Amino acid sequence: MSIPTPQYRLQAIRAHDVYEPAEDTFLLIDAIEKDIKEIRSRNPQLVLEIGCGSGVVSTFVNQALGGNVTSVATDLNPHALDVTLETAKLNDIKIDVVRTDLFAGLENLIGKVDVLLFNPPYVPTEEEPRSNIELTYAGGRTGRSTLDRLLPRVPELLSPRGVFYLVALHSNDIPALLKEHSDRMTASVSMERRCGIEHLFILKFVMKESVEAENNTNNTVVVAPLAQPE
Repeated sequence: MSIPTPQYRLQAIRAHDVYEPAEDTFLLIDAIEKDIKEIRSRNPQLVLEIGCGSGVVSTFVNQALGGNVTSVATDLNPHALDVTLETAKLNDIKIDVVRTDLFAGLENLIGKVDVLLFNPPYVPTEEEPRSNIELTYAGGRTGRSTLDRLLPRVPELLSPRGVFYLVALHSNDIPALLKEHSDRMTASVSMERRCGIEHLFILKFVMKESVEAENNTNNTVVVAPLAQPE
């Protein structure tokens, strides 16, 4: 059964220099919907979206999980937080918003995040961003200037059952990204799609403790008791 895309007010998004839901937004939503049974099986308690923009992704995840999670969303743009709250209200869910850079000041969440979401500014650019809209896509020369500040801390941020969904562009060096923290996380391409000149990817990182636990569960052999002689 398909999960509906959350309602949102496009006029409010455009009026406040907030990133408008686009192909990358919907690709991330599609990847989450594809994995939703697996995500539910992890019994997530805390969802964190970094750079929430319109709040559509956080709202979708909260709805897909039946509203039985704590959703936290961060953004540097205060207008994005206002729009996220409006999107949540339109869809009758609750999201806690925090104005911050990445997750600064939220160290109390370390080791507790079950689902981490990040659609970073990934477009390679030569100049520094000068507006809220430019901050949503300008990723520096490699397109990874913001992402490379978060990646080193992802394993400590995730809970033992945690999963991290990341939006990336082909030019961000997908093979290198998949090797990040290979000693602590397993990584895979969850979904990819060509959108005009862009080749977008959703990368999925899972804590190895979670993978090992799942494998042990799947490999459990139930032995029937021996019949007792009459």
